[in-house]
Amino acid sequence: MSEFLLEVQDLRTWFPIRRGVFSRTIGHVKAVDGVTLSVAPGETLGLVGESGCGKTTLGRTLVGLERARAGRISFRGLDLTGAQAGERRALRRKLQMVFQDPFESLNPRMTAMDIVTEGEVQCGRLARRDCAAAARALMAEVGLDPNAIFRYPHEFSGGQRQRISVARALSVRPAFIICDEAVSALDVSIQAQIINLLMDLRDQHGLSYLFISHDLSVVRHISDRIAVMYLGRIVEQGPSKAVIDAPIHPYTRALVSAIPVPRRAKKERIVLEGDVPSPANPPPGCRFHTRCPFAIDACRQAEPRLEPRAGGAAPGHLAACIRKDAI
Repeated sequence: MSEFLLEVQDLRTWFPIRRGVFSRTIGHVKAVDGVTLSVAPGETLGLVGESGCGKTTLGRTLVGLERARAGRISFRGLDLTGAQAGERRALRRKLQMVFQDPFESLNPRMTAMDIVTEGEVQCGRLARRDCAAAARALMAEVGLDPNAIFRYPHEFSGGQRQRISVARALSVRPAFIICDEAVSALDVSIQAQIINLLMDLRDQHGLSYLFISHDLSVVRHISDRIAVMYLGRIVEQGPSKAVIDAPIHPYTRALVSAIPVPRRAKKERIVLEGDVPSPANPPPGCRFHTRCPFAIDACRQAEPRLEPRAGGAAPGHLAACIRKDAI
């Protein structure tokens, strides 16, 4: 039995580009292109990167909302990519997702009671007559008024709607929850409340999280480990403190330099030049070489592997960069 709850090996999720009257496929958008990562029971893995790097597509692929072109997703030792439909359905309860915009992800025609109990009803674990009691318990667990179960999404604030989304994910008692920018649409004070709620639920239920965000300061607070994604690939991965305080990859260093700090603290700001290449036609070799200040000819030819850096790196701190001598 593996020590990891979730393992992803060389996962690829591509979207076809179609043209012409007959919709011929002329290429692919390589949203996720060779991602390998793992999450242990009770662990929170933060996933960061620029918009369009493939974070959301990776999360949606893990829960089955997108189909993987290649690679392997293993949950508790079972290969989800090769499992039969019945096996995937049985395991899908254990993998849930909290989306970025709670107003769009909640059905406006359903009451809070119907929303948070729908999963259990569909799985055959809850009778309709027991929905009210189950909904009140879930609402209370996420810090909402249990008597508000008959209200509709538009009658709640943004933070309250996101709590309903958390309750919906929690209703089927999952082991793994993907939080896709779950706090980015909320006010800062509300963000802190939702983060604290997620951490409390993790401790109470032994949950594991994949916490997707572009805010490194939030990710550092909640995550045990951090994976940095660029143009469909993981370029750095390791313990949160090591990745933030001693980043190895030039892209990670640029992201860390953008974290807001007090005015009195002196910090060098790294500004990346150029645009992010198209995921439909990624550059050869290291995908970051078109914007990297340390790039050499070898970076344009060799595709770096995600591996430990020799000398002084924290255990489990990996980076995909061949310029170990200059960084």
